Amino acid sequence: MTEPKEIIRIGALELRFLLDGDDTDERMVVFEFSVPPGAKVPAPHYHEEVDELVYGLAGTMSTTVGGLLQAIGPGDRRFIPRGVVHHHANLGSETATLLTVLTPASIGPAYFRELGALLQAGGPPDPARVQKIMAKYGLVVA
Repeated sequence: MTEPKEIIRIGALELRFLLDGDDTDERMVVFEFSVPPGAKVPAPHYHEEVDELVYGLAGTMSTTVGGLLQAIGPGDRRFIPRGVVHHHANLGSETATLLTVLTPASIGPAYFRELGALLQAGGPPDPARVQKIMAKYGLVVA
């Protein structure tokens, strides 16, 4: 088994990058997204120019897409088109892991590193700074 290219931790969340824009001529990013039960997750948002595909690997993720809640377990998948509000949360009792594909690769490791640095600085994050980082990469809080 090949090791991930990069592992980024944001609080209890873990992102294991398998491919990024450097590997795909900026066409896609692929990572495993692991969320322990009850972990803080990003607010509902949408991507201005990026489509997302999620595929369940372990546990069950509760994913809301366009107002419709769906449980995503191993082998389940969901396409999230750009511009559609979505949110992932682990409401279960075991860690949930999704394989996530973002295309094109404009939301990649740099975004998660920057957001992680802000959130790990200590104290509650400034919502305006979080939104500024998100906007830089084409994410909009709903």
